This record gives sequence, C-alpha cells and structure tokens, in this order.
Amino acid sequence: MKPADEDPLVAGFLRHLAHERRLSPRTLDAYRRDLRSFRHWNRCHGDLPWQRLDQAQVRAYVADQHRQGISGTTLRRRLSALRSFYRYLMREGEAKCDPARGVRAPKVARKLPGTLEVDQLQQLLDQPANTPLEIRDSAMMELVYSCGLRLAELVAIDLTDLDRREAMLEVTGKGNKTRRLPVGRKALEAVDRWLRLRGEMARPGEPALFVSRRGRRISRRSVQQRMDLLARRRGALRHLHPHLLRHSFASHLLESSGDLRAVQELLGHADISTTQVYTHLDFQHLARVYDQAHPRARRKK
Repeated sequence: MKPADEDPLVAGFLRHLAHERRLSPRTLDAYRRDLRSFRHWNRCHGDLPWQRLDQAQVRAYVADQHRQGISGTTLRRRLSALRSFYRYLMREGEAKCDPARGVRAPKVARKLPGTLEVDQLQQLLDQPANTPLEIRDSAMMELVYSCGLRLAELVAIDLTDLDRREAMLEVTGKGNKTRRLPVGRKALEAVDRWLRLRGEMARPGEPALFVSRRGRRISRRSVQQRMDLLARRRGALRHLHPHLLRHSFASHLLESSGDLRAVQELLGHADISTTQVYTHLDFQHLARVYDQAHPRARRKK
C-alpha cells in the first residue's frame, strides 16, 4: 500500500477491493485518489474521524469542490467511492451510517459520444495495409469496430481468446465480467493476415494477440498512437481513437437493429441507461433525415 494511504481504514478498504472484489490496479488507483481528495479536504475543515462525519460535511465538500471548478462527473465518481467505502466500514462495524447517502453531485449536461458515418469508416478500413505494423494496426481497428471493444479489452486479448472457427471472441470487461462476442468476416480476415506475420515479431511464449515491435503485449498508449497515425495516413479528417470506433459500432448497430438490449450485452454495459445514450444519437440521425426529406420540414433556400 502506498504511504499516502497510512489511514488504516482506507488501507483495509483497498485490500478488500483488491483481494475480495478483485478490482484492477487502475480501479484501485481511482478509489485511492478519490478518497485521498476527501480526506485532504476533511483535514482542512475540522479533521473529523470517518465515524463522526455526517451528511452536512459531505455536502459542504461537494459544494466547495464545485466552486473550485471540479466537474459534476468527477464529483459523482468521488461520491460513489465514498459510498462504497462506507458500505465497507458499516460491514466491518466501523461506522453506523453512510453520510454520503442521498448527497448528489451537480447535474452535468450529457455529452453524446462522437461517431463516424458508415461510409467514412468503410473508406478508412478498406484501404490496403502494406507493412507488418500497418497490417497489425488494421487488424486492431477492424476488431474494435467489429466487436465494440474497450481499449483495455483489446490489449488484453490472448491468442486463446479468439475462436476463429466459430468466429467468436472472449473478452474480460469491467468488473472482471467475461462476455463472448461474434467477430465479423472482415475482422477475421484482417486478424488472419496479422497472424501470418505475428510470429516474426512476438517473443517466444508471448500469449498476447497483438504485440509491439519489442515482441511483448502492445500498450494502450501505443494502440492509441498507431490507430490515429494510420487513420491520418488514410485521409481521416478527425482524430481517431479506439473509443470512437466503439461508439460507432454501437450507434451503427442500433440504427440497423433497434435492439437496445442486444447492444447493451455486446458492449458489456451493466446498466442499460449507459447504453441508452445511443438512442439519442439514433434520434439525431432520424431527425436529420426528416428535416432533409419531409416536404413540410425542409427549409427554404
């Protein structure tokens, strides 16, 4: 445990998250930072022990942070971390109530995720890849768009996770939840081209499907840089990143099928409200079509 987590209750909570809930190191770091933020504020405003804090202090913390320019999204996450912490304290008999319960962060205007049009993506993905690195990068782009993968899910794929005969991919998403995803024909073809070259780059015994020049599992940062570089070489007019491909996957699938539940399962969303943002994207598309096509909606030139 890091020295900053000298508080034994916080240290115990983080051990609980790591060993009992098996959360990832990145998630643990997020909880650590959020609790550290509140603890620092508390030390400057009375330095009360965790057991004596009440809703008034938590509300004051939220208000103070908001005045300092902290976004509603960040404050919502920090409140969630506090609630999880207090659930642990109550379970352990260290606290009688949760002072963060009922406290809400300021409302945030919901920002719709960016997407690419189908024709734009087709133009990007259909261009030939010539070098081994371009073949690898093309395979990554095709797989993210075909399966709606998160960046972390993409880099974590091992050779054994892909069943090429059944055209299925097994990935582990948030909360260590595993899901099986169908892989499209174009993505399978791109991955097959990469696999014919992978042995020249990968070190012996390396399990990762996608490897770097050094032969080890490719990093998230490298994926982001390489995808954007390849897209710009192919004439993309905007910054391309893996999440843009994931958003495009969800939007295009929903536009074609209208099946929100299926899209939720494919994306690995625990709550369907997270998936519902794509219905707004779909409505925007329909509204544009209506405005352009309906004789009583078209504006005069």
